[in-house]
Parts: sequence; C-alpha cells; structure tokens
Amino acid sequence: MKPDRILIVDDEQIVCEGCRLCLCEEGYAVDVRQTGAAGMDAALTGTYDVVLLDMKLPDLDGMQILETFHKQGLSALVIVMTGFSSVQNAVQAMKLGAFDYLSKPFSDDELLLAVQKAMEHKRLREDNLALRRQLFQRYDFNNIIGETPRILEIFEAIRRVAPTDSTVLLCGESGTGKELFAGAIHAHSRRASRQFVAVDCSTFSPGLLESELFGHVKGAFTGALHDRPGIFDAAGGGTLFLDEVANLSLDIQGKLLRVMESGEFKPVGASRFKTADVRVIAATNRNLKKRAAAGAFREDLYYRLSVFPIFLPPLRERKDDIPRLAYYFLKSFCRKTGKRVEGFSDSALQTLVNYDWPGNVRQLKNVVERLVIMADDDVVNQAFVRHHLEMRHTPAGGDIPASLQELKAVKKRLIEEQYGRIEKAFLQHALAAEDGNITRAARRVGMQRSNFSARMKKYGLTAAPMPSPARGG
Repeated sequence: MKPDRILIVDDEQIVCEGCRLCLCEEGYAVDVRQTGAAGMDAALTGTYDVVLLDMKLPDLDGMQILETFHKQGLSALVIVMTGFSSVQNAVQAMKLGAFDYLSKPFSDDELLLAVQKAMEHKRLREDNLALRRQLFQRYDFNNIIGETPRILEIFEAIRRVAPTDSTVLLCGESGTGKELFAGAIHAHSRRASRQFVAVDCSTFSPGLLESELFGHVKGAFTGALHDRPGIFDAAGGGTLFLDEVANLSLDIQGKLLRVMESGEFKPVGASRFKTADVRVIAATNRNLKKRAAAGAFREDLYYRLSVFPIFLPPLRERKDDIPRLAYYFLKSFCRKTGKRVEGFSDSALQTLVNYDWPGNVRQLKNVVERLVIMADDDVVNQAFVRHHLEMRHTPAGGDIPASLQELKAVKKRLIEEQYGRIEKAFLQHALAAEDGNITRAARRVGMQRSNFSARMKKYGLTAAPMPSPARGG
C-alpha cells in the first residue's frame, strides 16, 4: 500500500524540516516547497492527499493560492498555517475550501492530529463517492434493459420525477423489476448520497412490521431489552422503498399516512413522537384503487401514495425486449460462472419470445441462469430451452407424453410446480394474519395444527410466536 502523500508549502526552513521529520516518522511521504508558485504547481498535479499551506509566503498570498485551489477543484485537503491567527482569517480560509487551521507555533501532536483528521475525512469522502458510483452503476438506466415505447416512456417519467421529493407508486406484476426502477429513482435524486432502504411488507406480521418500521423503546413488549431504532430512522435523509404495500394492515396504514403527511412517527411503546426526513417510493402488484373502494386499503393513503403513479408492463406485453434481456442475462451469468456460451439458436430465441413469462423479468433471469449453468454447447438450442422452461400451454409435437407413465410424471411435475407455490403462499398468508401463531393460523383456515405444521415443514417455513406491543393506558 502506498503511503499517504503530504505537501508542505512554507518559506521557513525550520518549519518545513520540523514538519517533515514528524510526519515521516509516522509513515507519511512528504515533499517540501518554499515558494507559493512552486507549492501551487506541485499541489495542482493532483498527487497529494494533504497540503500544509503557510498563509504568508514571499511571492504569493495564501488566500490567493486557496482561491486558485478552489477554482481548480483541488482534490487534496488543505490545512492552513499562520503566525497571524485570527477568527477572521480562519473563517475566510474555510470559505475558500481549507479543511483545518493551525496557529504557529504548534506542537507535533497538534500537527499529527490535524493531518489524521484530514486523512480520515478524505477516506470517508472517497468511500462515499465509491458507494455513489456503485449505486449509479447498479441502478443506471443501462442496467434496465428495454427499448419498447412503454419502457422509454417510463425512463422519461423517472428522469422528471427523480429530482423531486414526490411520492412515487410503482404498479405492476411480481417480477417486473419494481425495486430496480425504485433504485433508479433514488440514484438520480438529490438523496442519492444517503441510504436507499427496501422493505418487503409481505414478509412481516403486522405487529412485527410496526416495530421494524418505527422502532421500539425498552420494555415496549417482552424481549424489548433496549431501545431499537426503526427503518424510518435508518433511511433518514434518504429513500424508503415499500414493496407490496397492499399487504399493510389498516393500523399500519394509518401510522404510515401520519409520517408521510407530518414527518412524525412514534416508536412502539414510546410517549413522544420522532421526526423523519424520508422520501417514500411504494410498489404493489394489486389494484389499490379497488382495494380502497372495498375498504381493504385506506382511501386517503392510496391518494397520498399515488402522487406520481408509474405502471410497469408485464414482460408478455413487451416481447421485443425479450431477446435483449436474454442476451444481457446470458453475458452476465457467463462472466459470473466463467462459462463460454455464445448465444441462442433462432428457434430457441423464438421459444423464449413466445412464452408468456408469468414470473416476468425475474423468471427470465432465473431461466437463463439455469441454462448457462447446465449448458454444454456454445449455442443454446430450442430443445434445451424447452426442457428447462416451465411451459404453461399444452405441449405440442414430440412433447406430448407417449405413455400413461409419462403422463402421470407430467401431472406430478405440474402439481408440484404450480400447486406447491400456491400452497406455500396460502400458509404464509395464514401465519401473517395471526402474527406467526401456528395454532391460530391453523384454526383460521380450518386445519388441524399437526397437518398445518407438517405442510410448513415441507416448505421450510418457521414461525415463532411474535411479540405483542405493550398496550398503552
């Protein structure tokens, strides 16, 4: 690892030598310049992390140099040194971009502390820039594949709404990439340097979700041994993405409406409100307007969420994008696995295009990943695609079972694939409705507890009893 580089610009030989020795002993690489012109030329090469700049030089005034650094966008942090210390000088130097201020004479400890603070700040700034770069790379429009008119309209809508703080409601079937579009909105917003927090509202029981969103205080319920901040705290200054918002209970909907309207929320068990500065992006695969009309969703929250609605079309309605998506995923998984698959045959690609894709882009991605893993040839052919694709329509030609045994095998596979997903969702919904209590969930759906537990075990589901929030007096 290369040592951190420091430039000292001072016309006093004894100051330069003292600072150089002190810093070199700590492992820094140090250069010295004794005129303002030479120091400015060296600093603007961009090879230094910190510049120690004397404010009184024989040829140039320190403020002039700082102003030049500011205009040129110097990446190094500047610590100014002067024997003419004053609050006015310090404030002026800070306005021109100085990071810190040392009054002569200063001790070795003061020098080292100032340099260490500057280096820590520089690393934090670089880490923040790296994180922002990763965010843009992940949620850049180039990673959202699509050139159909409807997708291009969505891109334009995102460009317009992203710089604002308006609430966005993303509507579309499961697997259409709602989180990816939400991330793109955040990445192109003024909040991009802060947190992007995604929450799937369907994975928590109502009691647990309230604590997750708003936090709780010590003693709020059994097991609450200390105060715990919630997601609204973690997302402060940033963006909160609420996926599957239709699954929120009416009680949580009311609390969410309050925080969106007033910026205030109350942790579970708390007596005082807290404030939140969070932009909300919500997503749903259900018709919230119909649910609001039926009384299953608060009408006032629906209108608050749908300030700027964006509908994401299912993949079957943008079939022209399927070849682009398939090749994008193919190249991506080839890089990850180290395999070399050149592409798809024309008939294989046509099979992908003709499929209905009930799971949308997520399903296509998973299918292509499976094809890459299992592929032995350079080109994926139609038979290979059909073998690994869960075709929903009636099989044709050679795919029709030739015997009763094969027909039974097809029936068993279809039952496992289609019924299994429904049964698992059925169990999860019952558990969520009863806060994770297995006995009540089984009673709710009219099953014996033992049978309900056996089906849970089949799908790897677990559900410990959820803590109940303390009731206020």
